[in-house]
Amino acid sequence: MTDNDMVYCRGCGKQIYESDSFCPHCGAAQKVISNNVNPNVTSNSNPSNINVNTNPNIAGMSQKRLAAALFAFFLGGLGIHKFYLGQVGLGILYLLFCWTGIPLIVGFIEGIIYISMSDADFTAKYGV
Repeated sequence: MTDNDMVYCRGCGKQIYESDSFCPHCGAAQKVISNNVNPNVTSNSNPSNINVNTNPNIAGMSQKRLAAALFAFFLGGLGIHKFYLGQVGLGILYLLFCWTGIPLIVGFIEGIIYISMSDADFTAKYGV
């Protein structure tokens, strides 16, 4: 294989073959971005300086966003997702009104919102 057949892993940033479905180094599922461009390294940075905080998991969704969405779907009526996101005041408000069922409906809607927003938007809004 030639250098033109090489790409960079989205999980660990190491070079892999374009035909690889999974990274042999870290096991992350691969979606080819573009040839010979490492998505984790800027052009004027050291290639060993990889930003691991921007790496998506296998589903393409950050674990924090997935966890917040699951909390909202299954425990949204109690406001657990709000506590998870650091919004303690809203979490307490959800707990106080959980008997009405309104937080359950709002939590379900917020779960849909969390799933539909991008990781960048989620991080910008909730700082998680």
